[in-house]
Amino acid sequence: MSTRFLAIFALILACASVPARAQDAAAPFDADLQRLAEILGGLHYLRGICGSNEGNRWRNEMQALIDAETPSGERRTRMIAGFNRGYNGFQQTYRSCTPAATVAIRRYIEEGSKISRDLTARYAN
Repeated sequence: MSTRFLAIFALILACASVPARAQDAAAPFDADLQRLAEILGGLHYLRGICGSNEGNRWRNEMQALIDAETPSGERRTRMIAGFNRGYNGFQQTYRSCTPAATVAIRRYIEEGSKISRDLTARYAN
């Protein structure tokens, strides 16, 4: 499941990058990108406590998303805040891997995959 998410995520990075917008105005897919950032933050924390040995994999995926989208100003701040919100939300709830944490991981991977598919279908050239 994780490999499928990454494949779709890589596709979105390649396709969702649009030419620079005047004064970095909000894109129609910004809410989806912010949610995806939040999911990546949650996965970064949860996969770490559940012993996945992935290191900074999800943080690196977030960095790749920022690099591909190249947001500046408020858009960049919102994306980073989404990642931090996802990370901190689970950090406050889980101190160790539990069955509920495992379910959250599965659901986040599924939701992230869906967002990636939808964005690709809607905005890919």
